Order: sequence, then C-alpha cells, then structure tokens
Amino acid sequence: MKYDNKKDISPKYLLIVLFFACVLMIAFSAFNPEATGKIRQVAGIIITPLQKGASSFGGWVDESLQVFGDTKELKEENQEQRIQITNLQNELGKNEAELTELSELRSLYSLDEMYPDYNKTAARVFSVNSSGWFDEFYINKGMNDGVYVDCNVLCDQGLLGIVIESYDDYAKVRAIIDDRSTVTGEIGDSGTICSINGSLLNMKEDGYLEATNIDINAAIQEGDRVVTSNVSDRYVYGITVGYVTSISKDSNNLTKTAKITPVADFTDVKDVLVILDRKQKVNY
Repeated sequence: MKYDNKKDISPKYLLIVLFFACVLMIAFSAFNPEATGKIRQVAGIIITPLQKGASSFGGWVDESLQVFGDTKELKEENQEQRIQITNLQNELGKNEAELTELSELRSLYSLDEMYPDYNKTAARVFSVNSSGWFDEFYINKGMNDGVYVDCNVLCDQGLLGIVIESYDDYAKVRAIIDDRSTVTGEIGDSGTICSINGSLLNMKEDGYLEATNIDINAAIQEGDRVVTSNVSDRYVYGITVGYVTSISKDSNNLTKTAKITPVADFTDVKDVLVILDRKQKVNY
C-alpha cells in the first residue's frame, strides 16, 4: 500500500509540535542569554528598518489621505464660491438695470417738469424700423391710453417726433430726423419763423438738421434755441428742437439757412413722453 503524500497533517499534531518548539526556545533563552542576545541583535538589525519603513509608509499614507481630504474640501468650497460669485454677478446686473431704469425715469420726470402745460404719458419703445437710427419706431401705448395720430413725442430735453399711426395698445412714431418730416419752428428771442427739414443723411454725417426759409434780416445767432412754432400745423408750441450751430446766406440773397443740432439722441431711444394734447386743426 502506497503512502498518500497529499494527505494533510492534522492540526492537532501541528499545534503540539509548535507548543514544544516554543517551550524549547523559552528554556534555551533562559539557560543561554548570550545566544538569545545575538539573536535579538540580528532580529533588531532586520526588523527595525522594516518597522521604520512601515512607519514612514503609514505616515505617507496618512498625509496623502489628508491632502486628498483637503483637496476635496477645497473643490467643494471653490464650487460654493463660484455659485456665490454667479449669484452676486446676477444681483449686480439686476441692480445696474434698476439704476439705469431709475435714471431714465428721473430723466422723464425732469422732461415732464420742463413742459408743465401739457398732459403727458410715458411710453417705452419696443420696435424700430431701421438699424442704428430711430427715425421710425413703435411705442407700447395707443388709443386705449389716449395716444392718437399727431400726438407729439418727447425724449431727452425736447422734441423727438410725432405719432403717425395709432392702434389700441401701440403706436408708430416718426422722428423729426426722417426725410419726410418738416417742423415749423421759431429761432431765438426774436421768434424768427423757419422750416426744419428732416434729413437722415445729414444726421449720420454731421449730426444736424437744416432750418430754411429764414428771413435774411432776421436777428439770429449761433447758440439760439429753436422751438416749435405757435403756427405749426401739427406740433404744439414751445417744445425745444435744438440749437443753432451755424448760419449761412442763401444764393438768392433773400433768405438764410441755419444748421440745428437736435437735443434728442436718435441713436438710443428707450423711454419717451407722449403729449396727449394735440394741436388744434383748422378746416379751411
């Protein structure tokens, strides 16, 4: 019968062998301390570096875990700060918009005080026909608000245009710079009558309108204020159009022409005042 090499050793016998081995080592170390000292010295030479290495490795692992934890915490704080910055930027944008709107409302209030004799309503521009210049545009007030055709429209410090179409809740405005626009005006203290002709080309190139049909002997000068005339057929009296910047004699030697710089800014119109009182018309 062959011996089975693969048969496992019984744990009981193994435990007995280890027990007697430990007893022998204890007895040996008790009766031969010098020999065990050498063994401890050799073990110290081998084990101590291993202990130091294990300790260093454990410290490195601990520091790495701390760095990882700090990095994770920093990322979370960074994300929170980004959210806070975004919220602050949104709040700042909202405050700037509110300040802009407040400034525009103050401007309209000041404009309203300049012409206390007329009933007015505020309106906002919501569409423009052309790009870059507000020669024709739409406002968000109409007949339901008392805005009808021929109502004068103001902006900045004076005349902007006139309502040419009106519907229930919106209206179309034609500015005085439009080529089809003509305003009868008065110049300076003398009240010299003139015709102010719209010209988008002149506004784009040099920023002025022309006042024509001025009497050659009229006492006008640069810097004179130009207002709507009391004989204008569609514009109420006394609304500032602009100021005279230059005067030249016409070739017929009977009249002269003045360049007028408007007080309204026709490149950026947001809020306007509409005069609800319309000029009285005469049926001839």
